[in-house]
Amino acid sequence: MDMKEKMKRWRLVLGTAAEVQFAGRNGGESLLSEEERLMDEALSAIYDQDKSAGLGQSGGYHLTKWLGDVRSFFPEDVVSVIQGDAIEKKGLTQLLFEPETLRNVKPSIEMVATLMTLKGKIPERTKDTARELVRAVIEEIKLRLENQVEQAVRGAINRKKRTMLPSGAKSIDWKYTIQRNLKHYDTKRKIIIPERFYFFDQKRKNGQWNIILDIDQSGSMASSVIYASIIGSIFASIPALETHVIAFDTEVVDLSEKCKDDPVDMLFGIQLGGGTDINKSLAYCEPFITDPAKTIFILISDLYEGGNQAGMLRRMKEMRESGVQVIALLALSDKGIPSYDENNARRLAGMGIPCFGCTPERLPELLEEALSGKDLSKWASKQK
Repeated sequence: MDMKEKMKRWRLVLGTAAEVQFAGRNGGESLLSEEERLMDEALSAIYDQDKSAGLGQSGGYHLTKWLGDVRSFFPEDVVSVIQGDAIEKKGLTQLLFEPETLRNVKPSIEMVATLMTLKGKIPERTKDTARELVRAVIEEIKLRLENQVEQAVRGAINRKKRTMLPSGAKSIDWKYTIQRNLKHYDTKRKIIIPERFYFFDQKRKNGQWNIILDIDQSGSMASSVIYASIIGSIFASIPALETHVIAFDTEVVDLSEKCKDDPVDMLFGIQLGGGTDINKSLAYCEPFITDPAKTIFILISDLYEGGNQAGMLRRMKEMRESGVQVIALLALSDKGIPSYDENNARRLAGMGIPCFGCTPERLPELLEEALSGKDLSKWASKQK
C-alpha cells in the first residue's frame, strides 16, 4: 500500500474534520474519489460530532438516501452495526416509524430487537411493514437452521428403536417383553423372570420427548431471546417433540401456542427489558415435566437472579436429580457469551448442570447430543 492510499484510509477513519489537513498534504486536492466521498458522507452522518443536523432533519442527510448508500458501500455485517449505531447515536428510532423508511432498513437481529422494544409505540401505519421486516429475519434464520434441527432430532430418535437399553418404565413395551420372556416363567413362584426388557421405538409415541425453553427476556439477552424464540417455533413443528416456550422477566409469559401458530406474533409477544425472576419461571415450568427421563429443560439466561436465588438453585438441582436433562445457555447468539453471574454458573455446574454459550449453528448438534443422553459438559468443553 503506497503512502497516498494510507492517507486516504486515515482520512476516512478521522472524518471530515481532517479534510483540510489531508488535502494540504495532497496539493490542496481531496484524496477521495466521488464514491469514497459518498461513503464518507454516510459515515459522517452518524459518527462526526460536528454534524448538528443529523439524519432526516432539516439540512441533514436524507434518511432513505443514507440507508441506500450504506447498503451499497458496506458488507451486510457492517451495515447492521452502522444501523445500530444510527439508532443509538442519531435518533433513528423515531424515524423507523415511517413505512417508507422501514422498507429500506436491512433486516437484522438487532433491528428486530429494536422493534420488539418499541412495539407498544409503533403506529398503525407502520405495523405491517414492521411485521414484514421481522418475518424476513425469521425466515432467514429458519432457512439456515430448520433442516439441521429436524435431522438432529431424527438422528437421535431413530437410533433408539426397540432396544434392551433402559430408558424409563413408561418406555417399556410390556406386551412384547412378556411375550419374549414367557419361557422364563417360574412355575413355583408363578411369576415371569424377564431375561430382557424391550422398549418402544420413540417414533411410535407422539410427544415422546418434551422440550422446555425458558427464556430470560431482560434487555441484555435480546439476541438470545430472538434466536431462542425462532428455535422454539422450529421445535414446535416437529411431531416427535412436545414443545413449551416460556419467556420471563419478573412475570412469566407462555408463548407455546403463539410459537406453533405464528412466530411473528410470538416475537411481538415478548417484552425486552425489565427485571429477572428465574425462580418464578422455574415454578411455572415444573408442571410441564411429566416424564423427567424424556424431558430436556433449556434455561436461556445470564443467570442474574433478581428473585429468590436460593429457590432458583434448589429448583434447578431438584429438576436435575429427577432425571431431567437440564442445560443453562448463558447466550444463544452470534457474538459469544455476554456478562453473566459467575457464582450461579459455578454452582449450577457443580450440580452437574452444564453452563455455556452457544451459537445458533451449534444448537442442532447440542440437541442431538442431549436427545442421545450424552454428557453435555464434555460437548461444551470441546466448543471452546
